[in-house]
Amino acid sequence: MMLDEIDKRILRALQKDGRMQNVELAREAGLSPSPCLRRVRLLEEAGVIDRYVAVLNPAKVNLSLSLFARVWLTAQDAETIDHFMDAMKRLPQVVECYIMLGESDALLRVVVADLDEYRRFQASHLTRVNGIQNVKTDVPSQIVKQTYALPLD
Repeated sequence: MMLDEIDKRILRALQKDGRMQNVELAREAGLSPSPCLRRVRLLEEAGVIDRYVAVLNPAKVNLSLSLFARVWLTAQDAETIDHFMDAMKRLPQVVECYIMLGESDALLRVVVADLDEYRRFQASHLTRVNGIQNVKTDVPSQIVKQTYALPLD
């Protein structure tokens, strides 16, 4: 689907506030409400808008520690990788998982309450059982930027 400038204005506004009322969205997009709603529905049907979510404040739900785990797998075959991916999908603490090209095989972002919880998580889930040979964990000292909005030119 080719996005025109009106679609991009709609998407930029919804990325800032997914609960924006259609009347306000239409005003920001420069449309009347009915055509704006039609465009939103088309964007949803085309899969451009994947879903709507609430972004939580991690500190308010006692999950303020975010760590990055670089993972090396026991093997590079499809079965090992598939087993690893399936295991990571089942772990709610793993909020992002990427299969990597480069030094490590995977990169995880893990969210927990504190380092003790992470140690328990690592000992019970980041093991050979899940096809993992080695894990190196990086602890960020400060969040400089965190956004979920994609840059629509």
